[in-house]
Amino acid sequence: MSAPDGSPVGVERSIGQLFASATTEMSALVHDEIALAKAQLKQDVKRGATSGGAFSLAGALLVFSLPMLNFALAYGVRTWSHWNLAVCFLLSFAANVLVAGVLALIGVVFAKKAKQGKGPQKVAASVKETAGVLQNAKPHPRPELDVDRAPQAIEAVARSSS
Repeated sequence: MSAPDGSPVGVERSIGQLFASATTEMSALVHDEIALAKAQLKQDVKRGATSGGAFSLAGALLVFSLPMLNFALAYGVRTWSHWNLAVCFLLSFAANVLVAGVLALIGVVFAKKAKQGKGPQKVAASVKETAGVLQNAKPHPRPELDVDRAPQAIEAVARSSS
């Protein structure tokens, strides 16, 4: 098993190696957070497109089907009930408006879902939180060396790093 930088686990790494490893992991974290924001934004766009499609379909239904549906429904009601033809046309128009209203409600529901989608805002808050944690991070305190041990410690460090 090895660390992200390829050194074996359990071997003490230098500060430079630790810093390089932390930088690499932070870069990967930022890239992953950007990918997450893109995915969530894509989902919100799909919801918005569904909403727009439902509104468009409601409008198209109302505009293009009114003449044909009104005539068919009005004459059907007239045949069935023997009411005045004008009343039958009003009933067929009301039926078309009802169907268009249902489609518009579907559009409103999807528009609210798209508006409530806070994908990129969540990711931005997470990035700010990560940055805040890193800004407040402090290095571990190092024990003070005795004055008479200092040259030996420096020699030991020099030998271990070469």
